[in-house]
Amino acid sequence: MEQRLTIVGLGVNDLEVSNDFYENKFGWKKMASSNEDISFFQLNGLLLSLYPREKLAEDAGVSHEGNGFKGFSLAFNTRTKEEVDALIQSLETKGVTIVKRPESVFWGGYSSYISDPDGNLWEIAFNPYLVLDEKGNTVEEA
Repeated sequence: MEQRLTIVGLGVNDLEVSNDFYENKFGWKKMASSNEDISFFQLNGLLLSLYPREKLAEDAGVSHEGNGFKGFSLAFNTRTKEEVDALIQSLETKGVTIVKRPESVFWGGYSSYISDPDGNLWEIAFNPYLVLDEKGNTVEEA
């Protein structure tokens, strides 16, 4: 199996509410292949899809019920600590739930957490050990 990730699919409770969050809070654009049943957002190198939670669970053959911590987070890394502060301030003015305010963290970075309408955690962080190229992809230092 090739070492890659193609799509991160999130099961959402209300597709319209989630579309509003990602389009109007994050400022992302849906792909033309999106329709009334599913949304796709082209990220740098992979897709984020939003699909009704019950339908996604049905497709996988599992129960759609569940609550509490989901056991994963999504991450958006910035190039500076100041970018973390600016992004969190911008998201807060748009009504986004700030779960954890930006702070220096034990591993040497600077991190904050927000929540989307379905409680999916997004870490907004500056990692001084992570190099990002001009498109925001992670690269190994030579």
